[in-house]
Amino acid sequence: MKIALSQLNFRIGNFTYNTTRIIDEIEKAEKDQVDLLVFAELAVCGYPPLDFLDYSHFIDRCIESIHIIAENCKNLTVIIGAPAFNADPKGKNLFNSAYVLSEGKVQQIVHKTLLPTYDVFDEYRWFESNREFKCVEVKGVRIALTVCEDLWNIDEDPLYTFWPMKELIQQKPQLMINIAASPFCDQHAENRKAILIKNVKEYHLPLLYVNHVGAQTDLLFDGGSMLIDANGNVQHELLYFQEDYVACDFNESNKFFSNLNNVYPSSIPSDRIDRIYQGLVMGIRDYFEKMGFAKAILGLSGGIDSALVLALACEALGAKNVHAVLMPSEFSSDHSVNDSVKMVEKIGCTHEIMPIAPMYDSFLNALKSDFAGTAFNVAEENIQARIRGLILMALSNKFGYILLNTSNKSELAVGYGTLYGDMCGGLSVIGDLYKMDVYALSKFVNRDHEIIPNSIITKAPSAELRPDQFDSDSLPPYEVLDAILYRYIEQQKGPDKIIKEGFDEVLVYRILKMVNNNEWKRFQFAPVLRVTSKAFGRGRRMPLVAKYLG
Repeated sequence: MKIALSQLNFRIGNFTYNTTRIIDEIEKAEKDQVDLLVFAELAVCGYPPLDFLDYSHFIDRCIESIHIIAENCKNLTVIIGAPAFNADPKGKNLFNSAYVLSEGKVQQIVHKTLLPTYDVFDEYRWFESNREFKCVEVKGVRIALTVCEDLWNIDEDPLYTFWPMKELIQQKPQLMINIAASPFCDQHAENRKAILIKNVKEYHLPLLYVNHVGAQTDLLFDGGSMLIDANGNVQHELLYFQEDYVACDFNESNKFFSNLNNVYPSSIPSDRIDRIYQGLVMGIRDYFEKMGFAKAILGLSGGIDSALVLALACEALGAKNVHAVLMPSEFSSDHSVNDSVKMVEKIGCTHEIMPIAPMYDSFLNALKSDFAGTAFNVAEENIQARIRGLILMALSNKFGYILLNTSNKSELAVGYGTLYGDMCGGLSVIGDLYKMDVYALSKFVNRDHEIIPNSIITKAPSAELRPDQFDSDSLPPYEVLDAILYRYIEQQKGPDKIIKEGFDEVLVYRILKMVNNNEWKRFQFAPVLRVTSKAFGRGRRMPLVAKYLG
């Protein structure tokens, strides 16, 4: 039997686009004389559709698209993900399903059993869990067909009561196929591959795995679909962070794949920072393309955060589509302006310099009577940040730019930012990068030649909102801060465990209190491109008003 895997970048709710791309792939597979073509989980509507699933019209469009696709499946079988109705009134209205299409119609529907409800996932909100298990047969080959999470709980997680493969293996399948929507994070590719190989070795069956690729607002999908033979060897991986397609022959007697077309070395970046770079570039590019935007704007301060975002934006969108605005104040150092000018001239984007002193003076004059008798403090500092945000949003509104936010994860965690000021933006590019990773990624950007001036990378971080201000005035060294934040946010360790690892008790409680007390700021923040296992946003749900560690 000849099988093909199609790894596409779908668009949520764009049924015309998705259906057209799927039919194009079917036509390609027919030319390759493919018997079975496999697409990803919820490919028809895109993943994750979220509360669109509550709209009957949305589900009707999904089903209509399935039938249009089925009409094009005259000479081959297609496996593709889409929602399906649940006929039992006692359960949820929908299943997350894999459709088997051939001879112009739907032949079989396999429903997802294990519905994840952790981190960014909340599938039990919309879907019912499967309770019936039956293999699929194509060209005489029995296939154990599962959907994403159904292969992830080989160790029998007590959260679940069913294990699909333990049921399906009793029907003596000859091949496993898993269609998935598995988001990217910096360490996920190896874990995902290990789980898939573990299934192969457990059941002594080869596996075809098809994943999404592309960005859906904050979620990044890295692709990496693969073919694993019965011995647990990865025979081929599809491209990471790109669309891809591969066809091969499957020999059911020896359980190996052969005669692969379109073969090349694995594209998975071995370096974690390289992966993050590719993910962020893809995330920016897809956000703009899928939303119909063309041009980006950002404030360029002379610091490393905005410099890195500028470099990533120019790589994703092209320098001609990025506009940088330098907005120095009386507290800005000369080298901040000079470094920024040096970078924009080197990278080739447009820029302008707009000093904020006249506007700042006007604000202070207007507030003179209210501020009389008070000392300069955070109020005056934040006025500067909000003037800059106002300028950027005015230019965005007037000329159709989308403002890219330049705050990093360390700053966001402890509230080191001004709401409606430097926290403005339509998309947070590095909001899931701790400061030390900002440095590492900036050095990666300069791996071949200097794009970000070295003077920006080596200078002491400062918001430059008051005389001689440095981040170290109010924050511990970023090496220490990031280590504490990582343990609290990603590893979800409480203060007692963090302190036992050798961190100062007073510092730990101060930092954790800052994190909790600034949840209200992050609640109003832009969507953050997710590159770690616990990004701010939909995957980390915290109360805005709480006393814990406060």
